[in-house]
Amino acid sequence: MQRNDVETNGKAGAARALSNAPEVSVSELSQSLKRTVEDTFGYVRVRGEISGYRGPHSSGHAYFCLKDEGAKIDAVVWRATFQKLKFRPEEGMEVTATGRLTTYPNKSAYQIVVDALEPAGVGALLAQLEERRKRLAAEGLFDDVRKRPLPFLPEVIGVVTSPTGAVIRDILHRLADRFPRRVLVWPVRVQGETAAAEVSAAIRGFNALAPGGAIPRPDVLIVARGGGSLEDLWSFNEEIVVRAAAGSAIPLISAVGHETDTTLIDFAADRRAPTPTAAAEMAVPVRAELMAATAERGARLRASTLRGLEARRVELRSAARALPRLETLVQVPRQRLDHAAARLAPALATNAGRHRARLAAASAQLSPVALARRLVGERERSAGLGARLDRAFHAAEDRRRTRLEAVWSVLRSLSHEGVLERGYALVKDADGALVRRASELSAGQALTLIFADGEAPAVSGGAARSAERRAPKRKPEATAQEDLFE
Repeated sequence: MQRNDVETNGKAGAARALSNAPEVSVSELSQSLKRTVEDTFGYVRVRGEISGYRGPHSSGHAYFCLKDEGAKIDAVVWRATFQKLKFRPEEGMEVTATGRLTTYPNKSAYQIVVDALEPAGVGALLAQLEERRKRLAAEGLFDDVRKRPLPFLPEVIGVVTSPTGAVIRDILHRLADRFPRRVLVWPVRVQGETAAAEVSAAIRGFNALAPGGAIPRPDVLIVARGGGSLEDLWSFNEEIVVRAAAGSAIPLISAVGHETDTTLIDFAADRRAPTPTAAAEMAVPVRAELMAATAERGARLRASTLRGLEARRVELRSAARALPRLETLVQVPRQRLDHAAARLAPALATNAGRHRARLAAASAQLSPVALARRLVGERERSAGLGARLDRAFHAAEDRRRTRLEAVWSVLRSLSHEGVLERGYALVKDADGALVRRASELSAGQALTLIFADGEAPAVSGGAARSAERRAPKRKPEATAQEDLFE
């Protein structure tokens, strides 16, 4: 009995204690938790694996999770911070995030607002870089067969780099020293979140220029950047930059970092330069050296030409001494000419006499008596041929006249005029239509009778039914007349 009283008194005391606690709203409780978490932890460095990363949101912010084998925490990177990151986060990458721990009241969850993000050691980046290199190499982007030779002396050189750094000044200075050329600079960021997109866009933009346009299309491209850490050069390891370099139709020189630095664009480029200055040296030859070499080759060509001419002159003199004298060469031909000239006059006289005899023989055959006799014979022959032609013409004319009359007689007998001449007549109604049967007539209908010698009007007397009854006896003749009229 006493034990029950004690339990009852204990429960009543607990109820009074709970009723004395202050009442707060959900928002007030969330704010209190937020202040407690932020005041207790402040800035923290968290190492974990990126999970659920889908790239920046349309607002520019990035949301993902950091996890290890036992826990997971939400993370957010605001747009301003995301644009300053030295590398692009990727799913599964192990990173170290530095930021403020806070809560998100709408989900009753805590999260870290990232102010700085870096790979968890260089080894992670190198592993990612090696995996990407192998994957792109398997696609053939780094094959030597894709690489094009550089032009010997380009007219226009395109440079993709930062316009404010020392790199562009080094390139311009070295080009001016070696062989001044026209240079087009496409300004880009060479570090940061947007650097990879800007570099790839610049490479594609140079390739999109039309040859002969207002802006000249470069003959060679140089993609350049100064030295830096692996994170600083990471933009040139991005896949979009590598694909743009591999797909460039313009020969491309990669000059990223120092000689010991290696990026993936070096494998995709047509040539790799250890430094931006070396890239300028690859792009153009030394003008002074070219001029000296040209002058040397010109002097050698002139000396060789003079030596050749002198050798030919000596050979010509030797050959001239071996030739016989001119008088000796023309002596025999001159003698033959004299002999031919001596025989020419007698030969001409003999030829003229032979032709004169042939002319006399031909003229004897052309006497007036012979010509008259031949003319009479031809005249008699022509008269005989004319008489035969007349007889043949009249005979042919008679045959064709006889055939024409026979055909005309048949045509006349088969025409409707011939039928009308045999005593038949055509019957037409008032509209001029041919009346073929008595059943088509009605009493008092106006008709026209057409005879062989003219027409006569008539009126139907209403005998259509009697004519119809008599029609079977006259059917063959009527059908024959209709056939003839048709």
